[in-house]
Order: sequence, then structure tokens, then C-alpha cells
Amino acid sequence: MLSKFIKIITREIANIPGWRTNRKIIVIESDDWGSIRMPSVKVFKSLQDKGVDITSGDISRYNLFDTLATVDDLSLLFDILAAAKDKNGNSCIFTPLSLVANPDFEKIKAGNFKEYYYEPFTETLKRYPGCENSFSLWTEGVKHNIFIPQFHGREHLNVQVWLKALQNNDPHTRIAFESELWGFNSLNPKNISYQAAFDLYNPSEIDYQKEVIASGLKLFEKLHGYKASFFVPPNGPFNEILEETAFTGGIRYMYSTKIHHEPQGYGKFKNKFHYLGQKNKLGQHYLMRNCFFEPSQKGRDWVSSCIDDISIAFKWHKPAVISSHRVNFIGALNPSNRDNGLRLFKELLDKIKQRYPDVEFMSSSQLGDTITNG
Repeated sequence: MLSKFIKIITREIANIPGWRTNRKIIVIESDDWGSIRMPSVKVFKSLQDKGVDITSGDISRYNLFDTLATVDDLSLLFDILAAAKDKNGNSCIFTPLSLVANPDFEKIKAGNFKEYYYEPFTETLKRYPGCENSFSLWTEGVKHNIFIPQFHGREHLNVQVWLKALQNNDPHTRIAFESELWGFNSLNPKNISYQAAFDLYNPSEIDYQKEVIASGLKLFEKLHGYKASFFVPPNGPFNEILEETAFTGGIRYMYSTKIHHEPQGYGKFKNKFHYLGQKNKLGQHYLMRNCFFEPSQKGRDWVSSCIDDISIAFKWHKPAVISSHRVNFIGALNPSNRDNGLRLFKELLDKIKQRYPDVEFMSSSQLGDTITNG
């Protein structure tokens, strides 16, 4: 009982600082779109047989269920989004955080792991069954204002740490590489997750990370046809020096947790406090999440808990920004995962509309514009 009480109080307090509004605004942000994860059930079983750790901790659900979104995945999601209307008659809007590139495994191997090469994720889609035509649905989603991608990075990968492990012939990294993935519990000596694209081992890596952001934002614009304005760094670690590069590339809104553990290198961090609508020295506003919906993660009634999160947000006159991940809506590896996720997602939207008939659906960039314009 005490731990439950502490959690409730913490959720209440977390919503107090920052920008306020009397409007009932709902924003849905979903990470990881465009990045590869588990290529197939066959690969999953093969890696297990070879002793690669792909099922411990939170990575389990990603490796069990997550992969590139197929045409069917997107079509079913879009049907639910289009049918849910807010008080203004607008459909529900999804903000997928887009990774615009994946490693070019063939070129990296051909170069004996000495150099890193990448390909646009639209090229990766062509090799995944059911995904060959899925990018056309991305563009349809933008056209109908229900699926508006923003920037999650160039890759969901810490390139320098991963490439160094390959060069050092790390056995599990090489085994995973042969199956064209990196999403496992690595035991690299730098103690940095391969998924954390902007974590730092050595401060000198910042220059490379600036290039990753600059080239990633250019590729985002080339693929999606507009500049990204909102940036959510993968996994969280991100040195704020990089905000200037993001600003130069068009980013006006930065995601942050309320207490940001900023990596300094060599395992050191600085704790920095942020709040919704706060401006940095470049004039970028920080956006943050206060509601959570992860139905692929077992052990919680995600509809009820998310409704509770929304209730607390509105109580404190905050927009309800729902955090989710692509894995909740993907069915290529396990169709029942997608079916369950979409069923609960529709239930969540229905309950939001019933409880808050004056709800307004917004994208992340629209929320940022609303905050900026007062």
C-alpha cells in the first residue's frame, strides 16, 4: 500500500511544473518506427540456440514481437485512428518517431568492419516480406493527418560502440550481425547499450554524433518531404551540446524526461531538470510525456492505467502526452500481439472520448506550436 501511495503522489507531483492549459489535449507518441529489430521467428530461434541473450529484461517483448511494420499493420492501425474523432471532427493523430536509416550490413562486412555504411529505411523495407509497399501507407497517413512522423535519430544504434565491438570480433555481436540485427543484451566493455544512439563513452564521440544528427535530418526531409521539428533521442542518453546541431537542422522541440541524465563520457552523468514548455538557450521548447500505454508488456491493465495518467494530467491542466512503442502494434512475428494491442488501443480511445467529449487530438509538433504561440 505504501509503495502504491508513493507512486500516486509521484505522478501527481510530476505534472505540476510547466505549461498549462484548460484544453483537453491528447498527443500520442510512438517510438522506433523505421528501425529494424527481429527479422523473423527463424532468426529468433537461431540466436537463442547460439546463446545470445535476447529474452532477459525489457528487451524480451521487443525481440518476441517487434519488427518493421507491414502493410497490414499500418492499415489496421490507420482504420482505428481515422474512426476516432475529437470535438472538432478531427481524427486521432499518431506521432511515429522515425529512424530514417539502418546499417548496410553487406557493405560493412565487405569492408571488413573498418567503416560504417547505412541505407535509408525505405530500402530496408523492400527486403522484409509484407513491407515492400508499406512506405506508401506512411505517405497516405501524412496526407490524411493521422500519421505524422517526427525525428528519432538516423539509426536506433550507437554506431561507434557497435562497430568497435565488430572490429574486436565480439562473438555475440558478430553472430547477431550475421542475422542483421543488434538488439540484444550486449556485454561490451563500455557498458553502453547498442540501442542508445547518443550515449557517450568518450567525449570525443560528440563530433561524430553531430554528423549523425545532421545527416539524419537531411535524410528525414528527403524521405518524408518536410523538415522534422521534434526530436526524441533513442533510449534517452543525449548530451545537450547536440541540441545546437538539431536546431540548425530545423528542430524546434526537444523531448526530455523531467530529470535528464546527461552523459558526459567515461560513465559520468549530469542531472538536469526540465519541464514542459521550458526553453533552452537556442529557443527550443522541451516536450515531455506523462501517460503510458504498452500493452505488449504484461502485468498491467494498460487501458485503466493510461486513463488514470490522463486524468491526473488534466487535473493539473496539462496536455496528456501518451508514450507508446511500435512493438505494441506489430503482427508479423506474432499476429496476436498486434490484435491485442489494437483492440486495447481502440478501447483506450473509446474511453477517452466517453470521459472527455471535449478532447482534442494533436500531433507532437502541433502541441509544440500551441505552447510556442501561447
